[in-house]
Amino acid sequence: MNAVVLKKGCPELLGFPHIVEFASKKNSTIQFNSFKPAAAESLRLYYILEGKFEWFIEKQHYILYPGDLAIVLPGQLQGGEKGFLDIGALAWLHVRLEQLEGSGKMVPGSWSSLTEKESKAIGKILVLNTIPVLSKFKEAGVLFQHLYHELLNQEIGYSTRVNHLIDELLILVARQLTRQNSSRRDFPQTFMKLEQTLRENLGHQWTLEEMAAMVGLGTTAFSEKVKSFTGFSPLNYLINIRISEAIRLLKRPDVNVTDIALDTGFYSSQHFATTFKKLTGYTPSEFRKKNLPNK
Repeated sequence: MNAVVLKKGCPELLGFPHIVEFASKKNSTIQFNSFKPAAAESLRLYYILEGKFEWFIEKQHYILYPGDLAIVLPGQLQGGEKGFLDIGALAWLHVRLEQLEGSGKMVPGSWSSLTEKESKAIGKILVLNTIPVLSKFKEAGVLFQHLYHELLNQEIGYSTRVNHLIDELLILVARQLTRQNSSRRDFPQTFMKLEQTLRENLGHQWTLEEMAAMVGLGTTAFSEKVKSFTGFSPLNYLINIRISEAIRLLKRPDVNVTDIALDTGFYSSQHFATTFKKLTGYTPSEFRKKNLPNK
């Protein structure tokens, strides 16, 4: 799906007053304060296409990977763990429901073909669910792709097709929630230990072979697993760890920028500055100036 952001009132959404927003977006740079905690009146569904996203939903922390779907109910708080949208690609759909009560009673609206009984059952599942992230839910990705095609191409029957696809998405989400294991899905324990080891010695120039050996895999299998779980190659994943640690250190005024560069594994201050700006849109000095309190 190419990048597109459709908001209520735009030509593609005329005739769909229940669709508040539909989007497919690739975020290639960090934009600070771009994803602060916020609640909305709509049901929000987010499908991860690429990358690793750290969000909180209703004060609970979640890590999302490619193929994951996040479900945010009307009125729930949602935002980026660091206050900004992570680097990666995702698609989302915001749908305004006529009613969704705490008891689970759901009334989608006249656009929906769901029966009253079906709507009530789906609503109850959504409201009672405690883990709002569905892992490796590729079926949802297929439906997002179809919605994208129908909304942008507007071929004959697209209005009915779009509404049926939203119904189908709600049905699949409810079915998957009932099957989902109650335990929260995190990065596999082996890779969490690997990341901890990397963070403890970021100044070391880690090679692909060293990282693969630490988890007992060959380089090809290791690369495939890291790509599957994070959306990044192992070396790009390591760079993201280095940058996240650098962001933390830059918020400390007592630490020299050159020391931060070397401590986080960059060859020089220039290498650090170039990489940091490429990934965040700011030089280290600009970031520090924006994020340190004025004296």
